Formats: sequence, C-alpha cells, structure tokens
Amino acid sequence: MAAPVGPYSPAVLAGPWLVCSGQVGITQGPDGPVLADGFEAQARQAIANVADVLGGHGLSWQHVVKTTVFLTDVDQFATFNGIYMDALGSHRPARSLVVVAALPLGAEVEVEAWAYADR
Repeated sequence: MAAPVGPYSPAVLAGPWLVCSGQVGITQGPDGPVLADGFEAQARQAIANVADVLGGHGLSWQHVVKTTVFLTDVDQFATFNGIYMDALGSHRPARSLVVVAALPLGAEVEVEAWAYADR
C-alpha cells in the first residue's frame, strides 16, 4: 500500500469502528506514489487499497457497513459498480456516490469505508 499523500492516517479506530480514509488507485513506487493507468485499473487498485487498510486491522470487506465513492466522471458509474460487485461479492454495505471535479494525484476514483470492528 502506498504511503498517505497528506497529513492524515489511513485509518482510525474509534471505539468499535474503523474509519478508513479515502483510497485512490495508487501503489508505492520507488520514487513515490504511482497512479494506476486508466479508470478500471484505478478502481480495482482503490478497492484493493481499502482491503489492505482493513487487513492491517484484522478486518475485511465483510466488516464494512458504509462506503463513500468519489468519481470524477459519472459516466463511469456502471463500470465502477461492476468492479465493486466483483470485489465485494454478495456483501452490500450502505453506499453514497459523489461526483467531484478533481481528486488528489489526478485520480479518477476514490473509495472510503467505515467498518464495524467490535471483536
């Protein structure tokens, strides 16, 4: 997983909740973050990055109860839905979608998540 690109934590545990910061489709390259090429690759990597954050706390997508998805192009909504369903299987957290003018690093998609971490 790539290091944060700003002054924030990838996730914060607040009582039984793990609040995951938005993840874009980047990996950590030798010279810093590398953005995946194209919307589909970015969407898959953003979802994988959320899974990595969750996994770092002993959780998985099955613990996620809410996501917020940010897209720079609403016409990519159906494409994102297919990738999201592939990753989450039958699990369906509550979700909001926000269309934005721009995202950090020129990303086209960002995904944040709230997970219930009561063990």
